[in-house]
Amino acid sequence: MRLQSATASAPASIGNVCVGFDILGQAFDAARDVVSAVREDRRGVRLADVRGLVTKLPEKPAENTALAAAAAVLEAAGSPFGMRLSIEKGVPLAAGMGGSAASAVAGAAAANALLGEPFSIEELLPLALEGERVASDPPHWDNVMASLLGGLVLAASEEPPLVQRLPAPDGVIAVVLHPEVKVETRVARSILSPQVSMKVAVEHSRRVAAFVAGCATGDLDLVRAGFEDLLVEPQREHLLPVLPLVKVAALGAGALGCSFSGSGPSVFAWALEADAQKVESAMAAAFAAAQLSAKAYRAPVASEGVKVIAVSEELVAA
Repeated sequence: MRLQSATASAPASIGNVCVGFDILGQAFDAARDVVSAVREDRRGVRLADVRGLVTKLPEKPAENTALAAAAAVLEAAGSPFGMRLSIEKGVPLAAGMGGSAASAVAGAAAANALLGEPFSIEELLPLALEGERVASDPPHWDNVMASLLGGLVLAASEEPPLVQRLPAPDGVIAVVLHPEVKVETRVARSILSPQVSMKVAVEHSRRVAAFVAGCATGDLDLVRAGFEDLLVEPQREHLLPVLPLVKVAALGAGALGCSFSGSGPSVFAWALEADAQKVESAMAAAFAAAQLSAKAYRAPVASEGVKVIAVSEELVAA
């Protein structure tokens, strides 16, 4: 017997998680990308079909995050064969929900499974990052590590790589509203100032520390105290003028905090499970008042990361 095909599923993600620009990421299991890899004798990686939210993606590995990640896995493993990938897009692109990262992570995991799993999930991180590099160079660790490992994840160091899953507060739900507008990540990053005042640096550091401590200890008062982005959100707020109203609505409905999901345009909030529907409805109403329709998603903060969902074998004649 030899492995003939493998399928992996990777979740959406919330980059930055409000206060942790480029250092915090959260898996968001309300939407997933699914990648299936089929063995081929010819080396290399090729694209088969694309379905789901989009039906056409680039066919070159240098332009496709799933193909690039799978190719990185094949190269790292020294594979003597190649594969063809099918992609089902369940995570929207240019939405601030880690759409490119989900494809990269699912592509890496599917390729790894087809090879018989020579790499652990943790060892797939640099290979999935090579896939994400296609969409953004340097690649976004926050989305990739969260989609890969699940839950709430901290990038403590990039060189050398050191990531750590953080405890997710019990009973807390992430609510995401995705409006029908687009914000390109490259544009959203290009407007950021390379310098901030000492006062902003200190106050933002205070909030990062409070947020992480609150998650680690389950202290929701600390989480609330830290759930404010003083560093990046003020520079990006003009990209989505309705954001202040959505935040007021979410907090008024009982949310622990609210901000851009990644670079936007999606907006996310954390809420206790009992308040999640009220928070979602309030956010949706704020978007509607601005004459913007927005699709709602909801998933626990402790969402599952990548998973292999199918593997098939074929009998090989002796």
